[in-house]
Amino acid sequence: MLRVGIMIGFVALAGCGGGAVQQSAEDVARAAAKTVVNTAVQSQFPALNASMVTDCIIDNASLDEVLLISKDAVTASPTAQTIAMVSDIANRPGTIQCFADKGTALLAK
Repeated sequence: MLRVGIMIGFVALAGCGGGAVQQSAEDVARAAAKTVVNTAVQSQFPALNASMVTDCIIDNASLDEVLLISKDAVTASPTAQTIAMVSDIANRPGTIQCFADKGTALLAK
C-alpha cells in the first residue's frame, strides 16, 4: 500500500513539473516574439511607443501565432508573412481595445 502511495506521489509531482516546463517554454517563445514584433513596430511606426504596441499585439496573439512569430527571432528582420500576421493581430477588436486603453501613452517614447 505504501508503494502505491509513493507511486501516486511521483506521478503527481511529474504532472506538476511538466506544466512548469511548458510555461517556461511559452515564456521564452513570447519573449522572442516580442523582440520580433518590437523591431517591426519600431521600423514601421517610429513615432509610437513600440514596447506598448508590442505588448498589446502579443497579448492578443494565440500561442500558435506567438510560436510562428518567435521563429523570426533568429533572422535580422521579420518576414513578410510575419508582418502580415502581426498586422492581422493588430486589427483584432481586443488589440484595438488595448491600444485605446493605453491612449496617448502609445505616442510617448
